[in-house]
Amino acid sequence: MKKKLCAVLLIALVTVLCSFSGAFAAKLICVSHQDIKGEQSINACLAQGMEFAILDAQGFVRVLSPREIELTKMVNPKALELKAFGLKYHRLAPVIPPLPVPPESLG
Repeated sequence: MKKKLCAVLLIALVTVLCSFSGAFAAKLICVSHQDIKGEQSINACLAQGMEFAILDAQGFVRVLSPREIELTKMVNPKALELKAFGLKYHRLAPVIPPLPVPPESLG
């Protein structure tokens, strides 16, 4: 009986932790203009020459180079279609969408 209870509690704990993991995912944040609050897309801001950075769950910020932006456009274009937010409003920024699962991996 104790083993079943421990197993149920462990499964519940893992489920709760997994549900919160999305809230702490990485975000793209504008570092050129800190007061942006979703008025335009990241692509529109990049066209105006603004710089972006990745803000991770631990609070580390890494400014993206132009080469990294171009590679991101090729690999995950949906990431640059999101609304842009500055550092002042980083809590409102959406998380970077995950890459789509390729059809060949589905079996």
